[in-house]
Parts: sequence; structure tokens; C-alpha cells
Amino acid sequence: MSPLANMDVRQKAKAAGVQLWRVSKHLGVPDSTMTRRLREELPEQEKARFYAAIETLSSEREGLLCD
Repeated sequence: MSPLANMDVRQKAKAAGVQLWRVSKHLGVPDSTMTRRLREELPEQEKARFYAAIETLSSEREGLLCD
């Protein structure tokens, strides 16, 4: 286990202002499961799902802030 595993996913979520527990909820997995998944480097296909969820949640967040 590396403390740097999936730092790209973590940094993208942080930069977008999206909490990881919200990503897990959006993906339909318990946050404890997501935390375990992030301990090991994810395959690119799985990262793509995380990135898409972060983008969606970020867009929703921006929409709420603009209203």
C-alpha cells in the first residue's frame, strides 16, 4: 500500500471542491468501500468512472452556487 496511491483522483476531487464521500454516494458504493479501493492504484477504467463522477458533482455544485 502506498500513501501516494490514486493521488490524481484525490487531488482532482479536492481541486473541484468535491468530497470523496459524495463521489462514493454518486457511484453507489459505501464510502468505506471507496476508501479501501483508493488504497491501491486503480485501473485506468475505474479512474475514469471516478473522474466522471467528480466532473458531474462539480458541475452540480457550480450550478447551485450560480443560482
